[in-house]
Amino acid sequence: MFDKILVANRSEIAIRVFRAAHELHIPSVGIYSAEDRLTLHRFSTREAYRVGEGKGPIDAYLDMEDIIRVAKLSGADAIHPGYGFLSENPDFAHLCAESGVTFIGPSPEIMRRLGNKVEARALAMQADVPVMPATEPLPDDDGETVRLAGEIGYPLMLKASWGGGGRGMRVIEDESALVEQVAAARREAGAAFGNDEVYLEKLVRNARHVEVQIMGDLHGQVVHVFERDCTVQRRHQKIVERAPAPYLSQAERDEICGAAVRLAQSVHYCNAGTVEFLQDVDTGEFYFIEVNPRIQVEHTVTEQITGLDLVKSQIRIAAGARIGDVESSGIPAQDDIGMRGAAIQCRVTTEDPRNNFIPDYGHIVAYRSPAGPGIRLDAGTAYSGAVIGRHYDSLLVKITASGVS
Repeated sequence: MFDKILVANRSEIAIRVFRAAHELHIPSVGIYSAEDRLTLHRFSTREAYRVGEGKGPIDAYLDMEDIIRVAKLSGADAIHPGYGFLSENPDFAHLCAESGVTFIGPSPEIMRRLGNKVEARALAMQADVPVMPATEPLPDDDGETVRLAGEIGYPLMLKASWGGGGRGMRVIEDESALVEQVAAARREAGAAFGNDEVYLEKLVRNARHVEVQIMGDLHGQVVHVFERDCTVQRRHQKIVERAPAPYLSQAERDEICGAAVRLAQSVHYCNAGTVEFLQDVDTGEFYFIEVNPRIQVEHTVTEQITGLDLVKSQIRIAAGARIGDVESSGIPAQDDIGMRGAAIQCRVTTEDPRNNFIPDYGHIVAYRSPAGPGIRLDAGTAYSGAVIGRHYDSLLVKITASGVS
């Protein structure tokens, strides 16, 4: 097992990983930007260091060399990236390996193959997983882009090949808006992910968003931990998640979870990940969308219905534990993974519904947490007296409610 784990993130996910490490009796190290010097996650672990000296609030958490410096300074032999920031950056995973630090997540090679949505589609087809009709990465030639769009047929969804979170995504209703929207999406994708590659995909208007939690180990084993429904979204970002998806029959559940495992096995996937699908409500057909090679914001609902601790298992698997050996990895064999009841997660944010949901900022004068049977809170910035800045995500706390019928 690791001697010490550095958590290369902030707020609630940093605190979540600190807790998992503490329960495994592993010391943890935090990092923080200048803007985060008074935030809760800095004081939720005994050891924390400022990173990104002279850099902006976001760039500080993207300073790969400085994070490695802190890992070596503190004696951390593993880094957990959380979600967002560097969690899907293969260059960071590669730098960790070069520096003798274990990256708690998939290998750089797997992230490169799955991080590009176009290549991930090709891998899905090879694994006999159904995909949505789509183009290859769009060329710079506007005329050729118009021709490719016509071949797929409108309406279309314009997507960035790299990254997620709704950035670079556009609904294209007809040819009149195509060229302008492609240019805008390229600018947004380039600014967000450092790569402006985009592609077009057939839009299914009446669709459900279903994702499958997978776990793989270093010994070639991959299992699924059932599915989550993430259909309730705004601006292509999830805001309410639940598990299991209540509309799936057992046959549909077996189909979609089996497809996710096939794809993961085909690339020798390791650690936690999520395979995402759309289900056409009118036909019932499933289509692969993408793989998120990291822990998800909504992992809490899966933990509540299965009783598994996915973050602790991430750490154990990165240290060499085998799936199927519960004492080693915390993950039983596939046939022994069960679920009971249901869970739903909602996100409390600073967004102002009276002002087009723009994230707000300021001073929290009073804060009272919900409590009671079946209530789980994952918080990072919400407490009485907290000062909420404008620099980061608007999430204050995740509330997960669960029950057994």
